[in-house]
Amino acid sequence: MKKKIGILTGGGDCPGLNPAIRGCVYGAEKYGYECVGLTDGWRGLVEGTTTPLSREITEYIVMKGGTMLGTSRTNPYKAEGSVQKCLETFKRLDLYALVAMGGDDTLGVATKLYRDYKLNVVGVPKTMDNDLSVTDYTFGFDTSVTHAMEAAQSLLDTGASHHRVMVLEVMGRHAGWVALYTGIAAAADYVCIPERAINTPDMIRKIKDAYARKKYALVVTSEAAELPEAGEGASKREVDQFGHAILKDRGMGERIAAFIEKNTGIETRSAVIGHMQRGGAPTLFDRMLATRVGLKAADLVHAGQFGQMSALVNNKITGVPLESATGALKVVSKEWFDLMEVLF
Repeated sequence: MKKKIGILTGGGDCPGLNPAIRGCVYGAEKYGYECVGLTDGWRGLVEGTTTPLSREITEYIVMKGGTMLGTSRTNPYKAEGSVQKCLETFKRLDLYALVAMGGDDTLGVATKLYRDYKLNVVGVPKTMDNDLSVTDYTFGFDTSVTHAMEAAQSLLDTGASHHRVMVLEVMGRHAGWVALYTGIAAAADYVCIPERAINTPDMIRKIKDAYARKKYALVVTSEAAELPEAGEGASKREVDQFGHAILKDRGMGERIAAFIEKNTGIETRSAVIGHMQRGGAPTLFDRMLATRVGLKAADLVHAGQFGQMSALVNNKITGVPLESATGALKVVSKEWFDLMEVLF
């Protein structure tokens, strides 16, 4: 009888998940394993809901966004008895190993299951925020920034036509990589990231200077940037099962736009790209990266290297400890702050 590998995708969706699933399925079949999909993230392992996976089923998903397995923000460690249900499902489905594809939260659960129960689990890093440690890049990031960059360029056109300041709000809950890369690639005049509070005098001065020079300006902000002067800060929001604020009431772009207009007298408009960043066909980079880490996950299973995550390190795909990947988020560092001072 063939050994069976379960695959799940958890947390926020992003382009590249389907190519990663495909890569893992292809790699597993190379070793003679059978794959089965667990639907809707960790909920699938808790409830035992599955869907078949094979080379034929996954052949053309490399070009599709989202995840064919569905996803959720279910955290088994937050619901009484759910961890035990995961272990029972693993045994009942006769799984040899589990491949968990996700970000810090999803892989954090995988880390605990390996640490606490020695479950045969391997991780695959995905997040459009690019905030997982150890790996150079996560798939989903390149596609999301490409979407945001194109939106920013569109705002530059209309801002120049109407002589306005334009503010683009992008995703980024804890790390500002999406905002930073978007701002650099779209020649923004100012970028706001969650790693440091906005220096409002500096922002207003630079926007005034940019506007005086060309009669328009562009600001890119992360959804989680901090602007105390606009009332942002300790606002109480509903949280998910991982303790993260649910940012469905996003409004940082609007707050910053109102603040800029009030303090400059320049007509200012804001736009939110939102979940459009999560959808759509993955870029070439994300298709290649996702395929490579998916294939590596199958290699790790076959080699018995459980408790590992497939990662991109110096442009090589290798296995790294899950604990190292989920121990701390990768956030924008001081060297990037210094670069921001030059570019913005």
